[in-house]
Amino acid sequence: MTSSHIDSYYARTATPIPPRPPLSGDIETDICIIGGGLAGLSTALGLAERGKRVVVLEARRVAWGASGRNGGFVSAGFASGPEAVVKRVGRDHARELHALTRDAVRLVRRRIDDHAIPCRPVNFGALKAWWTDDPEAAKREQAYMAETFGVELEFWPRERLRGELVTRRYHDALYDPNAFHFHPLNYAIGIAAAVEAQDGAIYEDSAVTGMELDAPTKTISTADGWVRAKTVVIACGGYIDGLHPRLSAAVQPIATYVMVTEPLGDRLRTAIRSPYAIIDSRFDFDYYRPLADTRILWGGGITIRRTEPRRLARIMLGKLMKVYPQLDGVKVEAAWAGLMGYPTHAMPQLGEVSPGAWYCMGFGGHGMATTTMAGELIAGAIAEGDDRYRLFAPFGLNWTGGPAGLAAVQMVYWSYQFRDWLKG
Repeated sequence: MTSSHIDSYYARTATPIPPRPPLSGDIETDICIIGGGLAGLSTALGLAERGKRVVVLEARRVAWGASGRNGGFVSAGFASGPEAVVKRVGRDHARELHALTRDAVRLVRRRIDDHAIPCRPVNFGALKAWWTDDPEAAKREQAYMAETFGVELEFWPRERLRGELVTRRYHDALYDPNAFHFHPLNYAIGIAAAVEAQDGAIYEDSAVTGMELDAPTKTISTADGWVRAKTVVIACGGYIDGLHPRLSAAVQPIATYVMVTEPLGDRLRTAIRSPYAIIDSRFDFDYYRPLADTRILWGGGITIRRTEPRRLARIMLGKLMKVYPQLDGVKVEAAWAGLMGYPTHAMPQLGEVSPGAWYCMGFGGHGMATTTMAGELIAGAIAEGDDRYRLFAPFGLNWTGGPAGLAAVQMVYWSYQFRDWLKG
């Protein structure tokens, strides 16, 4: 693969910036961060704001992976469902964790304003639309979120929902007023610029070829240089590719797919009349949003395969047509895939893998707020001794099972697809 961004809608519409030069020569710094996605960039910004000298090494380009090609949803919570978190750590602990993600959503908004990032945040909310005719299920979830986390969601009966989303596929919905959606690649580019404005250094096309992490001063090598630092943060996701054996074994590279249509003009309102981000209630859910230029961005599906299906655009368009058949004839302008780093517990993984060697990863399909949260927690831990990152200790570096584990993930996914089909 080349180092340029893949041919996604985001890459086509991103803030134009020249490639940064690769690392060349020997550099000394306080902290070296491996990975130029939002986890690494958020950590770098948090550290730079706390007066630390940081160097970021990115194998390709800033936000080349999942950070720059996702659905663009920003909301509280984790890839693991809220009930699973409560079951694992108890209600009080789960409330603390959820509150961290709500703080992170606010911080993302603040950084957009503070750094004038042109990522077009849509200051509305998000809808979770029920695929099944079960209003009581939506109301139970509404009550659970209020009672357990203090989160107020609004129940929308089908009459109201179908005035906004013109489809018989959905029945009722929950509306989250605090969520929003934006251009994730432009946001990441803006955060990278903010790091550099704080005298941080970012090197692209600088894949790490070696790490010496045992000595008090760590050495990180690339093809043309090396960085010496007392602290290293490894912030890699689905593209970690064996860089650190233990960390690589703790995440599964899971692919998902996204497409964007041609501009629809007035035809958009025959299907979608609201500005909200939308997901549905299935395990194998679709997620989508209307864009400012009247396109629809649509994502969904997971797989363990690392290559794109030959007919990806047709597959994704078929998903859209199941919900909005009145858009028959609409063309797909771009379709793409990306790898997410999924732990077995679907929760962020934060901590030290050895003295002075930190990790910040495992955001699965829910990373826009959680990467910001994790970056702040790791930055606070390194610079100030803040130990709140330990709240994630129950979600450790579990072995994912290697190839057999990936196969098991695919089987589970297919079984839940079948359950979705039965319910539907």
